[in-house]
Amino acid sequence: MPLYQQLEEQLVALIDRGTIGGGATLPAERQLAEALGVSRATVQQCYNGLRERNLIRGHGRHGSIVQKSQAHLSTGMDRLKGFTQEMRELGREPTARILEREVITDRSLASLFGLHSQAQFLKLVRVRSGDNVPMALETAWYSLDAVPALAEFDPLGSIYAQLAQAGFSLAYCDQAIEATLPTPFECEIFGFDKPVPCLLIKRRSYAQGGTMVEYVEGMFRGDAYTYRLRLDA
Repeated sequence: MPLYQQLEEQLVALIDRGTIGGGATLPAERQLAEALGVSRATVQQCYNGLRERNLIRGHGRHGSIVQKSQAHLSTGMDRLKGFTQEMRELGREPTARILEREVITDRSLASLFGLHSQAQFLKLVRVRSGDNVPMALETAWYSLDAVPALAEFDPLGSIYAQLAQAGFSLAYCDQAIEATLPTPFECEIFGFDKPVPCLLIKRRSYAQGGTMVEYVEGMFRGDAYTYRLRLDA
C-alpha cells in the first residue's frame, strides 16, 4: 500500500474511533509532512482522499477541519407523514427557517393541480432542520381553492398537523425520489464544501375524493438520509 494510503487509513481509523473528534483541526500539509518525515505530496494525497470521503474540509493555511459525524436517518415510506412527524419519530427536534412565503397565481401550477388559471396558491420555501442540522430545503405550493385557511397557517409548524386540526386531513400522495447534485445555493444551505449527492423528493398530496392540496419539491441531504421501503410478495 502506498505511503499516502497508509497515512489515510490510519487517520480514518482515528476519526472513526473518535480519537480525532468532529471539529478538530488537522495540521497543515507542510507541518504534518515535517512532523512525520514524509514528503508534502504524500500528505497532500492523503488529505485529498479524506476530502473525497467527506471526512475533512479545507481550512486554508490553518490545516483541515474534521467533519462532524452525521448518522444516517433511516425513515420508512409505509405511510404519509410530514417532516415534523418524521423527525420526532427519529428522536430529533424539528425546526424550520422561512426563506419565502407568499400567495401567488401561476398558470403552470394551476394546470398541475387541475384548477382554473387564476387559482391562488400559498408558496412556502423552508429550510427544515433536525436538532439544528439542516436536513432539507423544501419548496411547497398549497391550493387555497381547496383549503382557504392555509393562508393563515403558521409556516414554522407542521402544515399537515394544522390541516388535521382544521378538519382537513390528507388521504394519500404520489411521491417520486431521484438522485441529484445540489446547486451552489443548496450547498451553502447544507454547509457542503463541494456538491454531495442528494435526494430530490417530489410529492403530490391529495384529500379524500382526489382533490390535490399540495405539491412539494424537497432536496434532502444525501449524506444523512436513507429511505427504507418494505415490499410484500
